[in-house]
Amino acid sequence: MLLPARGYAEGIDTEHIFAFMIGSDVGELGDREFQSETTGRFSKNGGMYGVVGHEVELEFVPVRDFRIEIGTTLSGRDIDGVPGLENSSGVAWQGASLDLRYRFLDRQTAPFGLTLAVEARGDRLDEISASRARNFETEWILAVERDVIPNLAVATLNLSYQPEWNHLVGTPAGEQESTLGAAFGLMARLGPDILIGGEVRYFRKYQAIGLEELVGQALFVGPTVYFQLSERARLTANWSVQAWGRTAGSDGNLDLVNFERHQARLVFGVNF
Repeated sequence: MLLPARGYAEGIDTEHIFAFMIGSDVGELGDREFQSETTGRFSKNGGMYGVVGHEVELEFVPVRDFRIEIGTTLSGRDIDGVPGLENSSGVAWQGASLDLRYRFLDRQTAPFGLTLAVEARGDRLDEISASRARNFETEWILAVERDVIPNLAVATLNLSYQPEWNHLVGTPAGEQESTLGAAFGLMARLGPDILIGGEVRYFRKYQAIGLEELVGQALFVGPTVYFQLSERARLTANWSVQAWGRTAGSDGNLDLVNFERHQARLVFGVNF
């Protein structure tokens, strides 16, 4: 009986409890972590489609409320018979990333937590088609967070904007696109070292970075589970399905042109 009480008294650290979303916590001063993040995207509008990215990252908290993360990604794909995409299979190095996060408000001392994250990525493979490309994108995420039940349940809202510049090798000109997103996550303690909940994510994809022309939208829903494996190690997993979507100009109830039917993520991390 004493073990759960002791675990609950420590509160919920939300830095890594979500898979696709981010929490408002950024770690403690001096924290150093290694993280392995595997993301799978499956099923398009016909044929066989599977793309898996494996990213390894190093995270540091050099000053209070500020976190730095650097990473590099390998990509594996199996694409066959998907309309609009070339058949492709194999594994290759995709690119590198830099993620900066600053916490403006700590929900332990303020009415809610507030964190801004900015990630920059440079890739040599297109994320959807896995074709050779020169790709650069940034993602801006504002995380707003509040305890629903102190030390037992927490709710998080993410608002995101992701502009992208992409030039496929062999094509005459590059393309620009952008994605707006809103996500809501709720996680609750199931035990001293287990959190369970879910993430609901809504995206609107536009042609060009100025949000001029809507090309598609999608809503993803899925459960999330977080395990504190040991004092230093953790594991987070999520499987999301596109519950609703629509391609611009279509009457369908899914967008399998700009998004996938299934998305999954497994994150393992260890403090050192």
